[in-house]
Amino acid sequence: MQKPKLLCDNCLTLEYNEDYEDVTVNQMLAPRSLQSDATEILNNLLKEYDKKLRPDIGVKPTVIDVDIYVNSIGPVSSINMEYQIDIIFAQTWTDSRLSYNSTMKILTLNHNMVGLIWLPDTIFRNSKTADSHWITVPNQLLRKNNADCMCCFFFRLTINAECQLQLHNFPMDEHSCPLIFSSCKDEMVYKWRKNSVQAADQKSWRLYQFDFMGLRNTTDVITTTAGDYVVMTVYFDLSRRMGYFTIQTYIPCILTVVLSWVSFWIKKDATPARTALVLTMTTLSTVARTSLPRVSYVTAMDLFVTVCFLFVFAAVMEYATLNYYSHSIRRPSCIHSKRVTVKLLHPGRAASPSVVALNNSLYWQEFEDTCAYDCLDGKDCQSFFCCFEECKDGGWRRGRVHIDLLELDAYSRVFFPTSFLLFNIVYWVGYLYL
Repeated sequence: MQKPKLLCDNCLTLEYNEDYEDVTVNQMLAPRSLQSDATEILNNLLKEYDKKLRPDIGVKPTVIDVDIYVNSIGPVSSINMEYQIDIIFAQTWTDSRLSYNSTMKILTLNHNMVGLIWLPDTIFRNSKTADSHWITVPNQLLRKNNADCMCCFFFRLTINAECQLQLHNFPMDEHSCPLIFSSCKDEMVYKWRKNSVQAADQKSWRLYQFDFMGLRNTTDVITTTAGDYVVMTVYFDLSRRMGYFTIQTYIPCILTVVLSWVSFWIKKDATPARTALVLTMTTLSTVARTSLPRVSYVTAMDLFVTVCFLFVFAAVMEYATLNYYSHSIRRPSCIHSKRVTVKLLHPGRAASPSVVALNNSLYWQEFEDTCAYDCLDGKDCQSFFCCFEECKDGGWRRGRVHIDLLELDAYSRVFFPTSFLLFNIVYWVGYLYL
């Protein structure tokens, strides 16, 4: 590597081998006289300066102009009700004690000077934790303008601020997360400067589940027994994205309900096939609730998951009802006493459908006629539903609606999809557009 070649007083050209490109570095060196002036100014300013006292103490309140530059926002935690924000916070005030006589109008100083002068005691009211950046040096800057004795203090902060999310419409909710700050003293007045709140490019922001809709700033005065305090607030408007919850919760719940309808096409005798399918889907619907925020009120997702769970549970109850009545119809019971007549048939006599074989002999059972035809006469059948097939044409049916429980699967194939479709229409229209 060749040695640097000095071309002029204010520029330095570095020549490298063919592996590197030529780079020109401009160095603006302050004249030695200006360095001496700045050192003398700072030494004279701090001789009789008391940083414990605010400017114009006992005369008038100190007015502080505020600017905020938002580097990034996010992530937002719905569980902890907080969000993270990275800002550059700038405060400007007048301090006549720092005036000096010199041709240097502006002094730009680093963090070493910050602790030697008075600074506003600004607090962030809704911050849970806050970190000031110290890499590679404290991210602080102090600028002094001698023309109007203005002091500008810039510093960078990362704040975890509280945001009370109202999750009634979760996950179709919108929020305004505030950043609130003020002073501990009532002798300080904060003011927003023109275009005082600006935001950086959103490409680096970590709003994974939210869209940034904009920001607005307000000024309020809080009256307490200790005095009147000026409170400054910046609201960040956020709208939640539904993509994650649609994939993780809504689609699985809908598919769970739809799959539960498959049991209506399975034979009512296939008990393992129907119960295993429905119970498995019921378990899946309850697992989806674990990702919901822990709030005491019902959210939109709570409502949807609960209704889906009820639809799956109703499919189980439908099968239980059908299974119970189908077995009742096969072996009808009579409220009256029944006489069973057992007759031994001759070996050569043909057996009727009601004949059973026992110990190489043929027997048949005969129930009392009144047992099988009580429903037809309308004497003892008080149920809304049919007990036996013969009840379809009985006199008890007059003035009533006949529902055949053996056809319950056929009714469910129409009722369940229709009612679930109507629920989805009301749900999505109500939460998205009303």
